Amino acid sequence: MKINWFKYAAPMNFYSLAGKLIPFFWIAAIAFTLLGLYWGFFKTADVLNDQKQYYRIIYVHVASAWMAMWLYAVMVFWAALGLIFNTRLSYMMASATAITGANMTLIALITGAIWGKTSWGTWWDWDPKLTTFLILLFIYMGYLALQSAIDDTRRSDKASALLALVGLAIVPVIYFAVNCPDPNECASLHQESSLKRVEANILIGMLVTTLGFWMYSFAVILMRVRNIILDRERKTSWVSKLKEINQ
Repeated sequence: MKINWFKYAAPMNFYSLAGKLIPFFWIAAIAFTLLGLYWGFFKTADVLNDQKQYYRIIYVHVASAWMAMWLYAVMVFWAALGLIFNTRLSYMMASATAITGANMTLIALITGAIWGKTSWGTWWDWDPKLTTFLILLFIYMGYLALQSAIDDTRRSDKASALLALVGLAIVPVIYFAVNCPDPNECASLHQESSLKRVEANILIGMLVTTLGFWMYSFAVILMRVRNIILDRERKTSWVSKLKEINQ
């Protein structure tokens, strides 16, 4: 049977679909996150015997940092889709994604600061690798602030979408700052990309934890977009009927 996916571009239809998908993403998020952290904390003991135990925070730090950049690209995708096709659901998805992306960026910065204080003796170092990630958080916050500052939903959606497109330039800058071609020119306290010289056993923990964070992001984004749909469609007949059913 052929499925007409375009029908889910309507907020009413997507609201129902999202509600069915959320439990599966939550189950996957909990399972993969616990498995990844268990592997990282208990299956890499031999690998990390010569390292300080604070090294284990890398599983949360790396996963949240990867997700922060990936979610920004997803937010830009939905924002661009909204600008091109003027679809309401696209703007709603972008808005829901921004909050999760900002949270992941904040987690990456906090865990990085904890690592830095323990490893280098300082909470912060103004180098490109850290500063660009802080800028990413500011862009997320600017996107959310701009949406809240404009009362007209259509204007706020378009204005914040344009800001997201402009801010996309920071993502490749962050990538090349962490994966600098010439480490001598990009010398800083922050280590190089964790994928370059990481043990296979540690990489498993990183990837599985990241997968858990990925599933978590899907779950909370769908939950948020359902709330946004209810708020923006509150005057429609289908939302009124839904409220009557739930009362």
